[in-house]
Amino acid sequence: MHVLKTKSATLLVLILSFIIILLAGCSSVGGGNIQKVGMLVENSIHDQTWGNKGYQGLLEIKDEYDVDVFFKEGIKNQQDVNRAVEEFSNKGVNLIFGHSSTYGKMFDDINEVYPDIHFVYFNGGYTGENLTSLNFSSHAMGFFSGMVAGEMTESDNVGLIGAFEWQPEIEGFYEGVNYQNPDAYVHMNFVNNWNDNERALKLLTQMVNKEVDVFYPTGDQFSIPVINKIKEKGLYAIGYVSDQSILGENTVLTSTIQHVDKIYLLAARKFNEGELEGNVETYDFEDEVITLGKFSPEVPRSFVEKIREEVEEYKETGLLPNER
Repeated sequence: MHVLKTKSATLLVLILSFIIILLAGCSSVGGGNIQKVGMLVENSIHDQTWGNKGYQGLLEIKDEYDVDVFFKEGIKNQQDVNRAVEEFSNKGVNLIFGHSSTYGKMFDDINEVYPDIHFVYFNGGYTGENLTSLNFSSHAMGFFSGMVAGEMTESDNVGLIGAFEWQPEIEGFYEGVNYQNPDAYVHMNFVNNWNDNERALKLLTQMVNKEVDVFYPTGDQFSIPVINKIKEKGLYAIGYVSDQSILGENTVLTSTIQHVDKIYLLAARKFNEGELEGNVETYDFEDEVITLGKFSPEVPRSFVEKIREEVEEYKETGLLPNER
């Protein structure tokens, strides 16, 4: 009898152990790796462009996985990052988004100290076992915006007010203008800052004096005040990051939209499924995270159809019109 009782007890322990393992496996399928999520932004989530779109992505993760999310604004240097990450870590955050390319180096300096946290940032080359860079392939969006500018200019002078010279959309814009209108001249100036509204407006004035009549302002915050000033002058603009047709449908010819919120959710899903690797991940039109926005009634419908066809061809072949 004693032997039988021992065998029965052993069998019961095995059965209970199996049930516990099974339940643990089921819980990991539904929800599991994401515990809490944090986001760092250099400026504000209320900027109506880049920062706000990141915040919307954070909220989508909250809704999708029913987890707590946190954000911190004005995080601009290594000391700020260190303090914020430590605070997030103490709260149980295990996925942190740095909403800028500048966070790449800062995360690279500390990611090994927090092996239980996966760090994600945008548009850079720093990677690690728990450090991922999400990149928008923005050359093509610049190209298609350049085609629109080349088509719509009446003075054959178009202007790009860039944040930084290294932005891939800048070269794309130049190529797109040249493809659509070889007679057009592309004026380029750089703010060397994502958010310096004052300098961006000065550059706008300089370009207006050179008879530029279509502009592409590629800055996180300064695109909105620049487009508002363009509207006052009765000229044309192409929106940046978000659909900026709301600023004036007769001013904003179209917008090059980066769906940052979708990329947040994509990254969160991969992380939750254990598939977010420490590498550089690139997304483009075919991933539906870059699109062209609403077209102005000022743009001829025949040209709108042409652009849409060119975008679809690019999504299928990976080749821009000047590469075919």
